[in-house]
Amino acid sequence: MKKYTFILFCLLAGAVALSAQQITRFAVVDTSRIYATFLRDSRSVRDYQAKQVKYQAEIQRMSDEIIALRQKKVDAEAIGKTDAVQKYQAEIDAKTSFLLEYSKACNDELAVLRKSLVSDDVFYSRLYAAIKKIAESQGYTMVLNLQQGEAIIWYSPTVDITETVIRELSSN
Repeated sequence: MKKYTFILFCLLAGAVALSAQQITRFAVVDTSRIYATFLRDSRSVRDYQAKQVKYQAEIQRMSDEIIALRQKKVDAEAIGKTDAVQKYQAEIDAKTSFLLEYSKACNDELAVLRKSLVSDDVFYSRLYAAIKKIAESQGYTMVLNLQQGEAIIWYSPTVDITETVIRELSSN
């Protein structure tokens, strides 16, 4: 009898331990495909993304200019042209300062747009509600956006809920 009681106790302890551990399930969604599917409805979201891409390209262009100037400065230092080194350093400082201000201004503008988009945009609200509904009904604890997923190295197509979200948005 003690043997059965001990086995039952072990099984109960195991069941309690398993129920205490929650398995984190992730899903991914390709928002660009969703926006492309609902082109008319997602205009403000696409405008925000276009502005974001434009700003990023401009920031990258300015960063590349600074890198090129730094290389020219190093080359001038190597051959002993102190006047050119000073000229390049002044230009690097000016462009770096401008880049920081430009980047801050762009980020501020994008933050304001994102805030208004999240709070005012009907399509974004519908999209968020659809993703939340699907994630909760299918047991996902987190949904990652593939457009903002530089850290996502690989994912299984089985966790891509994009088509399900499109169907959900189409049914509303």
